[in-house]
Amino acid sequence: MTTPTQLTFVSLQVSDLDASTRFYRDTLGFQPVPQSPPDAYIFATQTGAIFAIRKPLVDLQLTDRLGWGVGLWFGVDNLDDFLQRIDGQATLIRGIQATPFGNTAIIADPDGYWLTIQETPNR
Repeated sequence: MTTPTQLTFVSLQVSDLDASTRFYRDTLGFQPVPQSPPDAYIFATQTGAIFAIRKPLVDLQLTDRLGWGVGLWFGVDNLDDFLQRIDGQATLIRGIQATPFGNTAIIADPDGYWLTIQETPNR
């Protein structure tokens, strides 16, 4: 049996690279890598996967549901503390809810992408 390939990179195409950079860096606390390619901003993660935002390769105005059906999950140590810290800086889509994977909440980024924030203590 073959082992599945590990996810090593995810990127979102965003309408305003500067605004999204501030959101992911300042609001969510992502750490930028020392150098990013032109038209993109790359962030390091603790698990080794890379997350990036970039200027669009397609016309984002052609849809009103960016990323519909795609789930992006990010872990935090304490979900309550995290949501209090970002209050007013992100749109809360769904408050804390118990799931089979632990407590989660869903927020939206500046483009409306839904991000699931999962409580992962002692990760």
